[in-house]
Amino acid sequence: MTRKWDAVVIGSGPNGLSAGVALARKGLAVRVYEAASTPGGGARTSELTLPGFRHDVCSSVHPFGIGSPFFQALPLARFGLDWAHPEVALAHPLDGGRAGALYASLERTRESLGEDGGAWVDLFEPFMREWPRLAKSALGPLVAIPKHPLLMAKFGLKALWPAWSFANRSFETEEARALFLGMAGHSMLPSRGPFTASFGLMLGAAGHAVGWPFARGGSAAITDALAAYLREFGGEIVCEQTVRSMDDLPPARAYLFDVTPRQLLEITGDRFSGLYRRQLERYRQGPGVFKLDYALSGPMPWTAEACRRAGTLHVCGGPEEVEESERAVSQGQLPERPLIIAAQASLADDARAPAGQHTLWAYCHVPNGSTEDMSSRIEAQFDRFAPGWRDLVLGRVMQGTSQLHDYNANYVGGDIAGGSHGGLQMFFRPAIRLNPYTTPDPSIFLCSSSTPPGGGVHGMCGYHAARAAWVRHFR
Repeated sequence: MTRKWDAVVIGSGPNGLSAGVALARKGLAVRVYEAASTPGGGARTSELTLPGFRHDVCSSVHPFGIGSPFFQALPLARFGLDWAHPEVALAHPLDGGRAGALYASLERTRESLGEDGGAWVDLFEPFMREWPRLAKSALGPLVAIPKHPLLMAKFGLKALWPAWSFANRSFETEEARALFLGMAGHSMLPSRGPFTASFGLMLGAAGHAVGWPFARGGSAAITDALAAYLREFGGEIVCEQTVRSMDDLPPARAYLFDVTPRQLLEITGDRFSGLYRRQLERYRQGPGVFKLDYALSGPMPWTAEACRRAGTLHVCGGPEEVEESERAVSQGQLPERPLIIAAQASLADDARAPAGQHTLWAYCHVPNGSTEDMSSRIEAQFDRFAPGWRDLVLGRVMQGTSQLHDYNANYVGGDIAGGSHGGLQMFFRPAIRLNPYTTPDPSIFLCSSSTPPGGGVHGMCGYHAARAAWVRHFR
């Protein structure tokens, strides 16, 4: 006989697994389907270059992972999840051997930023102190009655600014302005656009409150812990099972999809029509990324000393260069000097490479679906800020937008964020609904990063979707 499940989850990324865990913890029978041979979605680790070098295939640095209200409520450490913190959370190199540096300690950050140290502390200390409340409110639907209205009002008055204007109004030095704009660049939006300051504020607050750590052993450790916890409650994960239509799924009371709007329409066929279908069809993807992974014989020889100790780097130069890079991508062009988001996980986690050797993980933003090879432009930026680094390269692997899309169908055109955060999609993802995780079909829910709060390994999209399913069907 075909077993009837309470809930079936399609996709085993962090959000899909989180949705499954949230429902299984309530005693429901949960099965998760995954097209790949292993679960994980954007949180997988593999020896991409050489034996012994463990590279994160997609996501690598996890300020929202360690700071996720849902993950913090789970006993994931019992299943092997441990966080590795670098000495310097984030550094942004500048010409002349200078760098802006963010430490977990506000006082050390104050010292590193000189005359802007006081302004930096004044900006981030209130949000760092209130991080648990801020995270619960901001890592969810933005169009909702806030549980902490005064805090969110204080945050919102700053968050609505364009990052470019906010950085120039708040700071005097290149170091502080570049540091803030680099964080805002994670929005994949031009820094002169409204609300882009919100990304810099959230990432900066997380850095001081919980850090910018790596999962020890690789991002797959997050997946492994979630999967093990799900199985402890009787949940099942079925891999190598591509779901092309609802006919591929067993009977269930609720179906939660960790997929993009495009995939949801393909799988559900004619179940949706009218306004909701038109909104999903018009859903806009964001920029893609071009990614490089390196195996190195030694640590990167950055000119700036703080960069040699930093887990994450925003490799780009001054504020104007950051702004130009993201503006070019938004206009469908390739930046000559791209903003590179780089990670040196092996500095904090010796399980990533053989003794004395290191890994380097790096990507830049490109127009969605770009077929251009950005290797030379990325490596020119490394030449600029870490001369002599090429002598250390033992192996290199490249992933363009098409390779990323082939690897994970959710990365449409290389978009790792589940869709653009620009315009109304900052607030309404994937459609304008009171509850963005529900659909017109009462049994179907969306739990991917195409719902609030968007991209990142935090599981909050899955958690909120599971709550919606619980209220509608099981409570």
